[in-house]
Amino acid sequence: MLDPIALFFQRIFAAVGRGVGLVVAWILWPFVTAANWYRARGWLIRGPIGIFLILLVGFYAYFIWQTQAWTNFNPDYVNAYNLGERKQDAGTSSATTPTGEVGEPEPKTCVRSAIVDVTADLIDFNVNQNAWISSMLLYKLGLFGLEWDKTPWFDNKAAFQRGVNQAIRRTAVELVDALGRVRGTSGINNDLQRARGNMQFDEETWYFGSDSLLPKTPTPNYYRTAMGDLRKFNASLEACEAIFDGRSDNLIEFLDRITNDIGATSDIIRRQSEFQNGGWFDTRADDRFWFAYGQLYGYYGILSAAGADFDAVIKARGIGTLWGESIKQLRSALKVQPFIISNGKEDGWIMPTHLATMGFYILRVRSNLVEMRDVLAR
Repeated sequence: MLDPIALFFQRIFAAVGRGVGLVVAWILWPFVTAANWYRARGWLIRGPIGIFLILLVGFYAYFIWQTQAWTNFNPDYVNAYNLGERKQDAGTSSATTPTGEVGEPEPKTCVRSAIVDVTADLIDFNVNQNAWISSMLLYKLGLFGLEWDKTPWFDNKAAFQRGVNQAIRRTAVELVDALGRVRGTSGINNDLQRARGNMQFDEETWYFGSDSLLPKTPTPNYYRTAMGDLRKFNASLEACEAIFDGRSDNLIEFLDRITNDIGATSDIIRRQSEFQNGGWFDTRADDRFWFAYGQLYGYYGILSAAGADFDAVIKARGIGTLWGESIKQLRSALKVQPFIISNGKEDGWIMPTHLATMGFYILRVRSNLVEMRDVLAR
């Protein structure tokens, strides 16, 4: 009595097996054909092609390794700066003491900017400690012409780096326009101006491009130059030859710009979460997630540094507790590190919604920044 049922399922499994076999054969057919053609050629043809294939495999192996190895990635990287031990705001004079028998004073020194140090180190992390993925040739070529950002593979690190870079760019602009000069009474600092210009450079430039036959300077070189300019500014500040204007209105403006920046990212995540919620099959969800993660990763260090550079203002306005809570929430957002990003529906019960979770953390951080800004503006 059970034989017809068993036979039915056997036929189904056999049909499925034949279907899978046909799909695999269809996928492998070009490779098998190419291999047969290659074996039939002489060494005069096989030699150069073999060398080319070996180089291509090595090239792809290097590319895959660089996209998967996140060197010195550490959500607790802020701890290395010991910002809590800072006793003076950025740009303030250090006390001089007499030295030697004649009582000559030591050279006057000023306090370095923690914001500038962290920003320069984030650039170093992005382009020196790690390869800058967005301008790598194989990343630009994509998967048979399809952008890697539109696939589930090899794009998470690139999106993360671009998120960090967004925080760096925003900070570089504010350093030039407000923090690195006394508004209305001093000119723009040349080192900061060069750093801002170099950080605005296109993120995807390789040595050559379709718009010109001449060789180009790749993106990482511009960012390395910006890093050097930031370090030069801090050296000048330490020698009391530059300005860091730690006034409350500058801090308000800085918070405004950061709030707007992460607010724009929150809107991108909202639209992706609402209109493209394909669960694990949303190939753009991982880009949105890791860009937002990188942006918060960068701002975690930059805002922690701002707390040290503007310590006097924060204490005078009584927002120390609120500031500390905002930093804690930034760090909490960095705990969310899913292996596979899913953009499921918020009321779904099978596929999680990692984008909505990241959006929640962003809005919580943004809310605290707005509250601190309002307190400072009173």
